Parts: sequence; C-alpha cells; structure tokens
Amino acid sequence: MSAWVAACVQAGLVAAVAPLLVGFMRAVRARLEGRAGGRLVQPWRDLRKLLRKEPITPTGAGVVFTAAPVVLMATSVLVAAAAPYLSTRGPLSGAADLIVVVGLLLLGTVALALAGLETGTAFGGMGASREMTIAALVEPTLLLSVFALSTRVGSTDLGAIVAAGATDPAAVFTPASALAAAALAIAVLAEAGRLPVDNPATHLELTMVHEAMVLEYAGRDLALVEWASAMRLSIMLGLLANLFIPWGVAGSLHPAALALAAGVFVVKLTVLAGLLAAGEVFLAKLRLFRIPELLAGSFVLGLLAVITSAVLA
Repeated sequence: MSAWVAACVQAGLVAAVAPLLVGFMRAVRARLEGRAGGRLVQPWRDLRKLLRKEPITPTGAGVVFTAAPVVLMATSVLVAAAAPYLSTRGPLSGAADLIVVVGLLLLGTVALALAGLETGTAFGGMGASREMTIAALVEPTLLLSVFALSTRVGSTDLGAIVAAGATDPAAVFTPASALAAAALAIAVLAEAGRLPVDNPATHLELTMVHEAMVLEYAGRDLALVEWASAMRLSIMLGLLANLFIPWGVAGSLHPAALALAAGVFVVKLTVLAGLLAAGEVFLAKLRLFRIPELLAGSFVLGLLAVITSAVLA
C-alpha cells in the first residue's frame, strides 16, 4: 500500500510542479531579455481560468478529437507515477521499462496528431504532419540514449538503471555516457517542443508545430492539453536528471527518504529548466528542413554511445 501511495504522491508532485516550472522558465527568459515577465504561478491561473470554461468541439470532429486530451493527460500521469523520480522502488517499477515509457509518450503524441487531423483544418494537418515527422526521429534517439546505460546494467528497467548509477557509478557511467547525455538532451528539446525545434511562444502559423494541432481546442480540453504538455516537459527533464545524475533518489519507501528525494528532484528540475530557459534566449528556431539534420545527429550520437558502451563492457 505504501508503494501505491508513493506512486500517487510522485504523480501529484509532477502534476503540481509542471505549471510552476513553465512559469519559472518564462520568468528567467523575461529577466534575461530585459522584460518584467509574469508571476511564477501565472500558468496555474491560466489553467484555472480554462478549467472553468466549456469546451467547444468544431463541426465534423468526432470522438478522437474529444478523447485526445484525456489520452494525453492519462499517459503523462501514468509515466509520472511509474518513472523513478523519488524512489527506485514502487508498485509500477516493473512497468517502468524504457520501451513502455517511450511507448506511452508516443501514444499521447499520436492521439494529439490524430485530433489535429480530424478537425479538417489546414493548420491542424500541417502541425500533425510535422509532429509525426519529428516523433519518428525522436523516439529512436530516446531509446538509444538510454540503451547506452542499460547495456552496462543489463536491464531496460529505468528504476534498475537509476539504482545502479547511484550505488556503483563507475560500473554504469563511461565516456560514452557523455554522448548518450547529449543525445538525450537534444531528444528532450524535440519531445517537449522547445527551441530550436519548436517555439512554444510563437503564434506564426507557418512555423507552429505543437500549437497548430491545438488551435481548435478551448475550455477544459485546452487546459488538459496545456497541463499535459507541461507535465511532459517535467517528465523529460526528470528522466534526463535522474538517469545521468541519479544521486538523491531514495532506495526505499521511508517517508523521510521520499521527502528528501522530492526536494532534490525539484532542485534538479529547477536547475535544468533554468539552463534551458537561459539557452533559449540565445537560440533561434531552426528552419523546418534543418530539424531532421539536428535529430539525425542526435541519433548518431546515441548509436555511437550504444556501440561504445557495448565495446567497453
């Protein structure tokens, strides 16, 4: 029972921190750009406002359009509960397999892309096409970057990888881990829709990717989409932090250990989010036809990391 409670607490922590993380990144960018910016809790205020409004379904849209926000949110919550953020032990530790986690993330992406296609609008179809093109290049990179660590551990279970990295880092981390970390970092930017792959603050129709698919959403449905997108950013940053900086993750389900792990986890997220926001100030969005080149480069880095890890093993 304590394991299930810990999983629920972990999912609740990610869901609560995710909008604040987005607000923190906006504040960092505003300060570096010389603007006042909004408050840290502004994303939560936006979600509260949207949750009070009635959703609107466009003419011709069906069950896929209505179900996509729920599927996107459900997959995000499930990954947040299963991934080893606070503890390497939990009721879903067996389900926190690398392939399962990547599959759940892809399921949410596909659901949103189908919703964009079902609206029948030009922008929805354009955004869905771009999103699936990026996803087809990102998901293999996610797998390869973590495979470089799993070959040293002998398991694709994320909890086992984090536990091995915390207890015996010399046996898990090699010079190839730097290649894997770089590949995963680029994949995180693409999966979360951040610069230079996508600009979450843009309203230019011809450059949008994620925003083009959600133009027809409103009210509670839009709130679920925005909340799930913020959670996916926290999920990806959390995986990057705990896989390559595994220290601070609890090895038990003791409340004191989980509380300490929660504090360390929030600090890791804050640092990575601050670095990402600061980097975005000096980055420009890549042209659409240059994005596959960037993602192909990250795939090559992940492949080299796997080969090098296998040779050094």
